[in-house]
Amino acid sequence: MTDQLAEMPTDWQRALAIVAHPDDLEYGASAAVATWTDAGRECAYLLATFGEAGIDTVTPAEAAPLREAEQRASAAAVGVESVEFLGHTDGVVEYGTALRREFAAAIRRHRPELVLTLNHHDTWPGGTYWNTPDHRAVGRAAIDAVADAGNRWIFPDLVDDGLMPWTGVRYVAVAGSPRPTHAVDAAAGLERAVRSLLCHRSYIEALTDQDPETYCRTFLEGQTTAVAGRFGGRPGVAFELLLNR
Repeated sequence: MTDQLAEMPTDWQRALAIVAHPDDLEYGASAAVATWTDAGRECAYLLATFGEAGIDTVTPAEAAPLREAEQRASAAAVGVESVEFLGHTDGVVEYGTALRREFAAAIRRHRPELVLTLNHHDTWPGGTYWNTPDHRAVGRAAIDAVADAGNRWIFPDLVDDGLMPWTGVRYVAVAGSPRPTHAVDAAAGLERAVRSLLCHRSYIEALTDQDPETYCRTFLEGQTTAVAGRFGGRPGVAFELLLNR
């Protein structure tokens, strides 16, 4: 794929990121988040799980609070204060109306103009590696929940709870998509993105024998540099941008 990536739109003020696990946003998208918060935009994080099944050497009961704390520190490194967890069981999140309802409720509460999620497609860029069920379920439900949030006749009990329909979402940005269309210049946010990913030290130390800082920097610099060929030579964070209306 050689088409040039367009600049991500900036005509929005509030974003809500909906992902499956701690570290999902830090493996690339956080450099864009840092750039956005620097510009005075607001961003909140909603995570479906605590990522408790992600470390083979640590039991889920021990891993959940550890990964929650690391995610909160990671978010703070890029200027995000609001981090919420839904507590679904890591690895077995199921797409369905219950998940859509939870996401629609969050969208109505936060009233974002941009919803950010992770790759919901079957494979990662390049088509070689299969995506995980949690990513696919959460990404797809997040996209569907955008429409659900704006329709008072879908999940009408949300209105009874005081959550009125929200039709203000203009964009859905999918990070890690094999079909990117837009990008954000990563230069200004890259150092904080490295620090943000490094906050997930317990996960990273179980994942690789490399020095954690070297691992984080090498990974993120490689990701952002790979985008440069389609983004005017600038390192970037790529997104598949979907328009809600």
